[in-house]
Amino acid sequence: MVHKGGPATGRYTGSPQQIDWSELAGEFDRAPLWRRLHHKRWHYLALATEQCFIGLAVVDVGWTNTAFAYLFDRQKRKLLADYSQDGLPGLTAQVSDRPTQGTLSWFRHFGARVRYEHLEGPHYRLKVDLRNTLQIEAELDTSGAAPFFTGIGPIAQGGCAHSTVKSSALAVRGEARAGRKTFDLGTGVASFDYSNGLLARTTQWRWASAHSPSLGFNLQQGYFGKHENVLWLDGVLIPLGSARFEFDPKFPLQPWHIRTDDGLLDLWFDPEGARQERKNLLIAASHYIQPIGTFSGTVKASARSPVRQVHQLVGVTEDHLSRW
Repeated sequence: MVHKGGPATGRYTGSPQQIDWSELAGEFDRAPLWRRLHHKRWHYLALATEQCFIGLAVVDVGWTNTAFAYLFDRQKRKLLADYSQDGLPGLTAQVSDRPTQGTLSWFRHFGARVRYEHLEGPHYRLKVDLRNTLQIEAELDTSGAAPFFTGIGPIAQGGCAHSTVKSSALAVRGEARAGRKTFDLGTGVASFDYSNGLLARTTQWRWASAHSPSLGFNLQQGYFGKHENVLWLDGVLIPLGSARFEFDPKFPLQPWHIRTDDGLLDLWFDPEGARQERKNLLIAASHYIQPIGTFSGTVKASARSPVRQVHQLVGVTEDHLSRW
């Protein structure tokens, strides 16, 4: 993650074994207390089927931690489960420094349990038990999936360095239960977003992600620039340019227009619903909305490549501001 005292800036195929910022030096060196307060880590997973969309994350922000999980019923267009809980630093959560092989991230709080772990080889397990809110038992299989993507780069305006590791569509089997309904996850796909960095106290971003076995993408506009913008096309990783998100923040359930400045991606997003949360803890705050819906439009592998149509690809967008 570090090269000659600075972040090993670039976009890479595959995943590092471990994220370690201890060798940052020179202009990237920071005092131990600063590192503790600015070190942010999260493990986010998405599970998408024709019937439902599930998003969940364990987040360690250094001085505290939190977890959230939701299940959106795509047929009824409403949230059947929506859980969020802050924890106690060093006690209720762990986000692994290993993004993939050997990973173990968990959250525990008064009977609520979230656990994501690597088993062996290409197999991962997700277990969620949120009392009467949501239960998930699933296994993810990375064999046959498109390669992982890693982005690394510096963070300006009060930050230092950041890294992220992301997957495209992964095979999944298992089920989720919310209320009185049970959903078969084996008909859909899973994906993950692992992020680990030394970020600014105020961090803002817009994000979009959607995946199928043949096509997927990850886009961000904000604190990390274009470092994590990537397209998966028939198993090939293709770096993308800077992303532009056009939407009305006052009406986020209206269509979004998302495109990259290299002309390789031009999509419209049609929201079906959203999960949102606003927290104000005096010393910290978070304003967040994650619409769930479908993307349609075009992508292509290069400027001279033929256009590839995208039609109702299930995924999410996000508008997020954190003071942490």
